[in-house]
Amino acid sequence: MNFELTEDQRAYRDLAHGFAAGEIVPVAEHYDRTGDYPRPIVEKAFDAGLMYPNVPEKWGGAGLGLLDECVIAEELAWGCSGIALTLNISNVPALGLMLAGDEAQCARILAPAIADRRIMAYALTEPAAGSDVRAIQTRARRVGEEFSISGSKVFISSGNVASHILLFTVTDPEAGTRGLTAFCIPTDREGFRSGPPEKKMGQAASPLCALYLDEMRARADEVVGGVGGGFKLAMEIFNRSRQTIAAQAVGVARRAMEIAVDYANTRRTMGRPIIEHQAIGFLLAEMDVRIRAARLLTHEAAWLADVGRADRVAAARAKAFAADACMAVTTDAVQVLGGYGYMREYHVEKLMRDAKVMQIYEGTSQIQRLIIARSLSTASREEPGATIVDGARASAR
Repeated sequence: MNFELTEDQRAYRDLAHGFAAGEIVPVAEHYDRTGDYPRPIVEKAFDAGLMYPNVPEKWGGAGLGLLDECVIAEELAWGCSGIALTLNISNVPALGLMLAGDEAQCARILAPAIADRRIMAYALTEPAAGSDVRAIQTRARRVGEEFSISGSKVFISSGNVASHILLFTVTDPEAGTRGLTAFCIPTDREGFRSGPPEKKMGQAASPLCALYLDEMRARADEVVGGVGGGFKLAMEIFNRSRQTIAAQAVGVARRAMEIAVDYANTRRTMGRPIIEHQAIGFLLAEMDVRIRAARLLTHEAAWLADVGRADRVAAARAKAFAADACMAVTTDAVQVLGGYGYMREYHVEKLMRDAKVMQIYEGTSQIQRLIIARSLSTASREEPGATIVDGARASAR
Protein backbone atom coordinates (compact mmCIF):
# COMPACT_ATOMS: atom_id res chain seq x y z
CA MET A 1 0.00 0.00 0.00
CA ASN A 2 1.27 3.45 -0.87
CA PHE A 3 -0.55 6.43 0.60
CA GLU A 4 1.65 9.04 -1.05
CA LEU A 5 0.44 11.17 -3.92
CA THR A 6 2.38 10.88 -7.15
CA GLU A 7 4.58 13.70 -8.33
CA ASP A 8 1.91 14.74 -10.84
CA GLN A 9 -0.80 14.66 -8.19
CA ARG A 10 1.27 16.84 -5.89
CA ALA A 11 1.79 19.26 -8.76
CA TYR A 12 -1.96 19.48 -9.40
CA ARG A 13 -2.60 19.84 -5.67
CA ASP A 14 -0.15 22.72 -5.45
CA LEU A 15 -1.58 24.33 -8.59
CA ALA A 16 -5.13 24.11 -7.24
CA HIS A 17 -4.11 25.35 -3.79
CA GLY A 18 -2.23 28.28 -5.26
CA PHE A 19 -5.26 29.12 -7.40
CA ALA A 20 -7.57 28.88 -4.38
CA ALA A 21 -5.33 31.06 -2.21
CA GLY A 22 -4.61 33.64 -4.89
CA GLU A 23 -7.85 33.85 -6.86
CA ILE A 24 -10.69 32.40 -4.75
CA VAL A 25 -10.03 33.38 -1.13
CA PRO A 26 -9.75 37.14 -1.82
CA VAL A 27 -13.21 37.25 -3.47
CA ALA A 28 -15.07 34.46 -1.63
CA GLU A 29 -16.76 36.87 0.78
CA HIS A 30 -17.98 39.06 -2.08
CA TYR A 31 -19.64 36.17 -3.91
CA ASP A 32 -21.07 34.80 -0.67
CA ARG A 33 -22.66 38.18 0.08
CA THR A 34 -23.90 39.05 -3.42
CA GLY A 35 -24.66 35.64 -4.93
CA ASP A 36 -23.19 36.87 -8.22
CA TYR A 37 -22.04 34.25 -10.70
CA PRO A 38 -18.20 34.09 -10.46
CA ARG A 39 -17.53 34.22 -14.19
CA PRO A 40 -14.12 35.95 -13.75
CA ILE A 41 -12.96 33.02 -11.62
CA VAL A 42 -14.28 30.55 -14.17
CA GLU A 43 -12.23 32.29 -16.87
CA LYS A 44 -9.09 32.17 -14.73
CA ALA A 45 -9.71 28.48 -13.98
CA PHE A 46 -9.84 27.78 -17.72
CA ASP A 47 -6.56 29.67 -18.09
CA ALA A 48 -5.03 27.58 -15.30
CA GLY A 49 -6.17 24.26 -16.82
CA LEU A 50 -8.45 23.43 -13.88
CA MET A 51 -11.69 23.10 -15.86
CA TYR A 52 -12.84 19.72 -17.21
CA PRO A 53 -9.80 17.89 -15.76
CA ASN A 54 -11.46 14.49 -16.36
CA VAL A 55 -11.89 15.00 -20.12
CA PRO A 56 -9.23 13.33 -22.32
CA GLU A 57 -6.60 15.55 -23.93
CA LYS A 58 -7.91 14.84 -27.45
CA TRP A 59 -11.02 16.88 -26.58
CA GLY A 60 -9.15 19.62 -24.73
CA GLY A 61 -9.13 18.36 -21.14
CA ALA A 62 -6.27 17.18 -18.94
CA GLY A 63 -7.20 13.49 -19.01
CA LEU A 64 -6.92 13.08 -15.24
CA GLY A 65 -8.27 10.26 -13.10
CA LEU A 66 -10.84 10.51 -10.34
CA LEU A 67 -8.26 10.56 -7.56
CA ASP A 68 -6.51 13.45 -9.32
CA GLU A 69 -9.87 15.18 -9.58
CA CYS A 70 -10.48 14.71 -5.83
CA VAL A 71 -7.08 16.18 -4.98
CA ILE A 72 -7.96 19.28 -7.01
CA ALA A 73 -11.52 19.49 -5.61
CA GLU A 74 -10.28 19.47 -2.00
CA GLU A 75 -8.00 22.43 -2.61
CA LEU A 76 -10.58 24.47 -4.53
CA ALA A 77 -13.18 23.89 -1.80
CA TRP A 78 -10.60 24.94 0.78
CA GLY A 79 -10.86 28.33 -0.92
CA CYS A 80 -14.67 28.38 -1.25
CA SER A 81 -16.95 25.40 -1.76
CA GLY A 82 -19.52 27.44 -3.68
CA ILE A 83 -16.96 28.60 -6.21
CA ALA A 84 -15.43 25.11 -6.26
CA LEU A 85 -18.80 23.60 -7.13
CA THR A 86 -19.20 26.11 -9.96
CA LEU A 87 -15.79 25.08 -11.31
CA ASN A 88 -16.40 21.35 -10.84
CA ILE A 89 -20.04 20.93 -11.87
CA SER A 90 -19.26 20.51 -15.58
CA ASN A 91 -17.21 17.42 -14.74
CA VAL A 92 -20.41 15.48 -13.99
CA PRO A 93 -22.18 15.77 -17.37
CA ALA A 94 -18.79 15.35 -19.03
CA LEU A 95 -18.41 12.12 -17.05
CA GLY A 96 -21.80 10.96 -18.30
CA LEU A 97 -20.78 11.54 -21.89
CA MET A 98 -17.51 9.69 -21.41
CA LEU A 99 -19.22 6.75 -19.70
CA ALA A 100 -22.05 6.25 -22.19
CA GLY A 101 -21.69 8.64 -25.10
CA ASP A 102 -20.12 7.73 -28.39
CA GLU A 103 -17.02 9.24 -29.93
CA ALA A 104 -19.03 11.57 -32.15
CA GLN A 105 -21.04 12.96 -29.21
CA CYS A 106 -17.94 13.62 -27.13
CA ALA A 107 -16.19 15.34 -30.02
CA ARG A 108 -19.30 17.38 -30.90
CA ILE A 109 -20.08 18.51 -27.33
CA LEU A 110 -17.00 18.31 -25.11
CA ALA A 111 -14.38 19.76 -27.44
CA PRO A 112 -16.36 22.98 -28.18
CA ALA A 113 -17.39 23.30 -24.53
CA ILE A 114 -13.76 23.44 -23.49
CA ALA A 115 -12.55 25.50 -26.45
CA ASP A 116 -15.34 28.06 -26.03
CA ARG A 117 -15.19 28.01 -22.19
CA ARG A 118 -18.73 26.81 -21.64
CA ILE A 119 -20.36 25.37 -18.54
CA MET A 120 -22.50 22.23 -18.57
CA ALA A 121 -25.19 21.13 -16.08
CA TYR A 122 -26.51 17.84 -14.76
CA ALA A 123 -30.32 17.77 -14.72
CA LEU A 124 -31.71 14.84 -12.75
CA THR A 125 -33.52 16.12 -9.63
CA GLU A 126 -37.24 16.94 -9.81
CA PRO A 127 -39.79 18.21 -7.25
CA ALA A 128 -40.73 14.60 -6.41
CA ALA A 129 -37.56 12.79 -7.54
CA GLY A 130 -34.17 13.18 -5.91
CA SER A 131 -32.37 10.16 -4.56
CA ASP A 132 -35.09 7.88 -5.96
CA VAL A 133 -34.30 8.18 -9.65
CA ARG A 134 -37.29 5.94 -10.46
CA ALA A 135 -39.66 8.79 -9.55
CA ILE A 136 -38.61 11.02 -12.47
CA GLN A 137 -41.62 12.43 -14.31
CA THR A 138 -40.08 14.52 -17.11
CA ARG A 139 -41.35 12.84 -20.26
CA ALA A 140 -39.68 12.42 -23.65
CA ARG A 141 -42.16 11.35 -26.36
CA ARG A 142 -41.15 10.19 -29.80
CA VAL A 143 -42.23 12.53 -32.58
CA GLY A 144 -41.04 11.05 -35.84
CA GLU A 145 -37.27 10.83 -35.71
CA GLU A 146 -37.08 13.20 -32.73
CA PHE A 147 -38.23 13.41 -29.12
CA SER A 148 -40.43 16.05 -27.53
CA ILE A 149 -39.54 16.68 -23.89
CA SER A 150 -41.77 18.28 -21.26
CA GLY A 151 -41.37 18.54 -17.51
CA SER A 152 -39.34 20.35 -14.89
CA LYS A 153 -36.17 19.96 -12.86
CA VAL A 154 -35.19 21.60 -9.57
CA PHE A 155 -31.97 22.39 -7.72
CA ILE A 156 -29.85 22.24 -10.88
CA SER A 157 -26.39 23.68 -10.26
CA SER A 158 -25.42 26.26 -12.91
CA GLY A 159 -28.59 25.45 -14.85
CA ASN A 160 -29.05 29.12 -15.74
CA VAL A 161 -25.58 29.51 -17.28
CA ALA A 162 -25.04 26.11 -18.89
CA SER A 163 -24.65 25.70 -22.62
CA HIS A 164 -25.71 22.02 -22.43
CA ILE A 165 -27.58 19.87 -19.93
CA LEU A 166 -27.34 16.14 -19.36
CA LEU A 167 -31.07 15.57 -18.92
CA PHE A 168 -32.79 12.48 -17.50
CA THR A 169 -36.30 11.68 -18.76
CA VAL A 170 -38.92 8.94 -18.99
CA THR A 171 -39.33 7.48 -22.47
CA ASP A 172 -41.40 4.43 -21.46
CA PRO A 173 -43.49 4.79 -18.27
CA GLU A 174 -44.33 1.07 -18.28
CA ALA A 175 -40.73 -0.19 -18.40
CA GLY A 176 -39.63 0.64 -14.86
CA THR A 177 -35.97 1.56 -14.59
CA ARG A 178 -35.47 0.58 -18.23
CA GLY A 179 -37.83 3.34 -19.25
CA LEU A 180 -35.41 6.14 -18.31
CA THR A 181 -33.34 7.84 -21.01
CA ALA A 182 -30.64 10.52 -20.85
CA PHE A 183 -30.11 13.28 -23.42
CA CYS A 184 -27.36 15.86 -23.77
CA ILE A 185 -29.07 18.93 -25.20
CA PRO A 186 -28.07 22.56 -25.85
CA THR A 187 -30.01 25.06 -23.76
CA ASP A 188 -30.50 27.60 -26.53
CA ARG A 189 -33.27 25.45 -27.98
CA GLU A 190 -36.91 26.52 -28.09
CA GLY A 191 -38.90 25.10 -25.20
CA PHE A 192 -36.12 25.44 -22.61
CA ARG A 193 -36.29 27.97 -19.78
CA SER A 194 -34.37 28.34 -16.53
CA GLY A 195 -35.73 29.93 -13.39
CA PRO A 196 -33.86 32.54 -11.33
CA PRO A 197 -31.15 31.40 -8.89
CA GLU A 198 -32.55 30.18 -5.58
CA LYS A 199 -31.73 31.99 -2.33
CA LYS A 200 -29.73 29.54 -0.25
CA MET A 201 -28.19 29.09 3.19
CA GLY A 202 -24.70 28.69 1.78
CA GLN A 203 -22.61 28.12 -1.34
CA ALA A 204 -24.07 31.30 -2.81
CA ALA A 205 -21.46 31.40 -5.58
CA SER A 206 -22.96 28.28 -7.15
CA PRO A 207 -26.32 29.18 -8.75
CA LEU A 208 -29.08 26.64 -8.17
CA CYS A 209 -32.07 26.87 -10.51
CA ALA A 210 -35.25 25.20 -11.66
CA LEU A 211 -35.45 24.20 -15.33
CA TYR A 212 -38.66 24.13 -17.37
CA LEU A 213 -39.06 22.07 -20.53
CA ASP A 214 -42.06 22.68 -22.74
CA GLU A 215 -42.12 20.48 -25.84
CA MET A 216 -38.38 20.92 -26.18
CA ARG A 217 -37.13 18.90 -29.16
CA ALA A 218 -34.19 16.50 -29.01
CA ARG A 219 -32.57 14.59 -31.82
CA ALA A 220 -31.96 10.87 -31.75
CA ASP A 221 -28.19 11.45 -31.80
CA GLU A 222 -28.53 13.41 -28.53
CA VAL A 223 -29.52 10.30 -26.59
CA VAL A 224 -26.67 9.30 -24.26
CA GLY A 225 -26.32 5.62 -23.46
CA GLY A 226 -29.15 4.46 -25.66
CA VAL A 227 -32.91 4.68 -25.18
CA GLY A 228 -33.68 3.05 -21.83
CA GLY A 229 -30.11 3.40 -20.58
CA GLY A 230 -30.65 6.44 -18.37
CA PHE A 231 -31.04 4.62 -15.06
CA LYS A 232 -27.85 2.64 -15.50
CA LEU A 233 -25.98 5.80 -16.47
CA ALA A 234 -27.25 7.73 -13.43
CA MET A 235 -26.05 4.95 -11.11
CA GLU A 236 -22.65 4.79 -12.79
CA ILE A 237 -22.27 8.55 -12.43
CA PHE A 238 -23.18 8.42 -8.72
CA ASN A 239 -20.50 5.78 -8.22
CA ARG A 240 -17.89 8.26 -9.49
CA SER A 241 -19.27 11.69 -8.58
CA ARG A 242 -19.83 11.29 -4.84
CA GLN A 243 -16.10 11.08 -4.27
CA THR A 244 -15.55 14.64 -5.48
CA ILE A 245 -18.28 15.94 -3.14
CA ALA A 246 -16.55 14.08 -0.32
CA ALA A 247 -13.27 15.72 -1.34
CA GLN A 248 -14.89 19.14 -1.28
CA ALA A 249 -16.21 18.39 2.21
CA VAL A 250 -12.65 17.57 3.31
CA GLY A 251 -11.44 20.88 1.91
CA VAL A 252 -14.08 22.90 3.77
CA ALA A 253 -13.41 21.04 7.02
CA ARG A 254 -9.66 21.51 6.65
CA ARG A 255 -10.06 25.25 6.22
CA ALA A 256 -12.28 25.44 9.31
CA MET A 257 -9.77 23.48 11.36
CA GLU A 258 -6.87 25.67 10.25
CA ILE A 259 -8.74 28.78 11.39
CA ALA A 260 -9.71 27.15 14.69
CA VAL A 261 -6.16 25.93 15.41
CA ASP A 262 -4.67 29.33 14.63
CA TYR A 263 -7.20 31.02 16.92
CA ALA A 264 -6.69 28.47 19.70
CA ASN A 265 -2.93 29.03 19.63
CA THR A 266 -3.25 32.82 19.98
CA ARG A 267 -6.32 33.29 22.18
CA ARG A 268 -5.35 33.17 25.86
CA THR A 269 -7.42 32.50 28.95
CA MET A 270 -6.22 31.84 32.48
CA GLY A 271 -2.69 32.70 31.45
CA ARG A 272 -2.25 30.25 28.57
CA PRO A 273 -3.43 29.60 24.98
CA ILE A 274 -6.84 27.95 24.93
CA ILE A 275 -5.45 25.02 22.89
CA GLU A 276 -3.75 23.93 26.12
CA HIS A 277 -7.12 23.55 27.82
CA GLN A 278 -8.27 19.96 27.38
CA ALA A 279 -11.83 20.95 26.42
CA ILE A 280 -10.52 22.85 23.39
CA GLY A 281 -7.61 20.55 22.62
CA PHE A 282 -9.92 17.54 22.39
CA LEU A 283 -12.24 19.36 19.98
CA LEU A 284 -9.30 20.12 17.71
CA ALA A 285 -7.96 16.58 17.98
CA GLU A 286 -11.35 15.20 16.91
CA MET A 287 -11.35 17.56 13.93
CA ASP A 288 -7.96 16.21 12.86
CA VAL A 289 -9.12 12.58 13.13
CA ARG A 290 -12.31 13.20 11.17
CA ILE A 291 -10.58 15.08 8.36
CA ARG A 292 -7.85 12.47 7.90
CA ALA A 293 -10.31 9.57 8.00
CA ALA A 294 -12.60 11.33 5.51
CA ARG A 295 -9.71 11.91 3.12
CA LEU A 296 -8.61 8.28 3.29
CA LEU A 297 -12.13 7.00 2.57
CA THR A 298 -12.42 9.46 -0.31
CA HIS A 299 -9.09 8.52 -1.85
CA GLU A 300 -9.86 4.81 -1.52
CA ALA A 301 -13.22 5.18 -3.30
CA ALA A 302 -11.64 7.32 -6.04
CA TRP A 303 -8.75 4.89 -6.50
CA LEU A 304 -11.17 1.97 -6.86
CA ALA A 305 -12.91 3.81 -9.69
CA ASP A 306 -9.58 4.62 -11.36
CA VAL A 307 -8.55 0.96 -11.44
CA GLY A 308 -11.88 -0.15 -12.91
CA ARG A 309 -13.55 -1.23 -9.68
CA ALA A 310 -15.97 1.65 -9.08
CA ASP A 311 -17.94 0.70 -5.99
CA ARG A 312 -21.21 2.33 -4.94
CA VAL A 313 -20.70 1.29 -1.31
CA ALA A 314 -17.18 2.74 -1.14
CA ALA A 315 -18.51 5.96 -2.70
CA ALA A 316 -21.36 6.01 -0.17
CA ARG A 317 -18.99 5.50 2.77
CA ALA A 318 -16.79 8.37 1.61
CA LYS A 319 -19.69 10.73 0.93
CA ALA A 320 -21.52 9.96 4.21
CA PHE A 321 -18.47 10.18 6.44
CA ALA A 322 -16.91 13.23 4.79
CA ALA A 323 -20.16 15.21 4.70
CA ASP A 324 -20.94 14.50 8.34
CA ALA A 325 -17.34 15.19 9.34
CA CYS A 326 -17.47 18.52 7.52
CA MET A 327 -20.63 19.56 9.36
CA ALA A 328 -19.17 18.50 12.72
CA VAL A 329 -15.80 20.17 12.14
CA THR A 330 -17.25 23.48 10.98
CA THR A 331 -19.73 23.52 13.88
CA ASP A 332 -16.94 22.88 16.38
CA ALA A 333 -14.76 25.52 14.73
CA VAL A 334 -17.47 28.09 15.40
CA GLN A 335 -17.55 26.85 19.00
CA VAL A 336 -13.78 27.18 19.42
CA LEU A 337 -13.91 30.79 18.27
CA GLY A 338 -16.87 31.49 20.57
CA GLY A 339 -18.58 34.80 19.87
CA TYR A 340 -16.06 35.62 17.17
CA GLY A 341 -16.99 32.40 15.37
CA TYR A 342 -20.53 33.72 14.99
CA MET A 343 -19.25 36.85 13.23
CA ARG A 344 -18.71 37.02 9.46
CA GLU A 345 -15.27 38.53 9.92
CA TYR A 346 -13.81 35.22 11.08
CA HIS A 347 -15.14 33.18 8.14
CA VAL A 348 -16.01 29.99 10.04
CA GLU A 349 -19.71 30.90 10.06
CA LYS A 350 -19.60 30.84 6.24
CA LEU A 351 -17.88 27.46 6.30
CA MET A 352 -20.58 26.12 8.61
CA ARG A 353 -23.33 27.41 6.28
CA ASP A 354 -21.56 25.96 3.25
CA ALA A 355 -21.07 22.60 4.97
CA LYS A 356 -24.73 21.75 5.50
CA VAL A 357 -25.57 21.03 1.87
CA MET A 358 -22.78 18.43 1.74
CA GLN A 359 -25.12 16.19 3.74
CA ILE A 360 -27.91 16.72 1.19
CA TYR A 361 -26.84 16.85 -2.45
CA GLU A 362 -25.55 13.85 -4.42
CA GLY A 363 -27.68 11.73 -2.07
CA THR A 364 -28.32 12.59 1.57
CA SER A 365 -26.27 11.11 4.38
CA GLN A 366 -29.26 8.92 5.19
CA ILE A 367 -29.38 7.56 1.64
CA GLN A 368 -25.68 6.74 1.80
CA ARG A 369 -26.24 4.78 4.99
CA LEU A 370 -29.13 2.95 3.35
CA ILE A 371 -26.81 1.88 0.53
CA ILE A 372 -24.22 0.69 3.04
CA ALA A 373 -26.77 -1.11 5.21
CA ARG A 374 -28.29 -2.94 2.26
CA SER A 375 -24.85 -4.06 1.16
CA LEU A 376 -24.59 -5.78 4.55
CA SER A 377 -28.03 -7.36 4.36
CA THR A 378 -28.03 -11.04 3.40
CA ALA A 379 -31.62 -10.73 2.17
CA SER A 380 -30.70 -7.89 -0.17
CA ARG A 381 -27.72 -9.76 -1.56
CA GLU A 382 -29.68 -12.95 -2.14
CA GLU A 383 -32.84 -11.47 -3.67
CA PRO A 384 -32.76 -12.39 -7.39
CA GLY A 385 -33.01 -9.58 -9.92
CA ALA A 386 -32.77 -6.84 -7.30
CA THR A 387 -30.81 -3.67 -7.82
CA ILE A 388 -29.99 -1.13 -5.11
CA VAL A 389 -31.22 2.18 -6.43
CA ASP A 390 -29.24 4.90 -4.71
CA GLY A 391 -30.78 3.74 -1.49
CA ALA A 392 -34.01 2.28 -2.85
CA ARG A 393 -34.55 -1.12 -4.45
CA ALA A 394 -36.02 -1.34 -7.91
CA SER A 395 -36.90 -4.48 -9.80
CA ALA A 396 -34.60 -4.98 -12.76
CA ARG A 397 -37.43 -5.86 -15.09
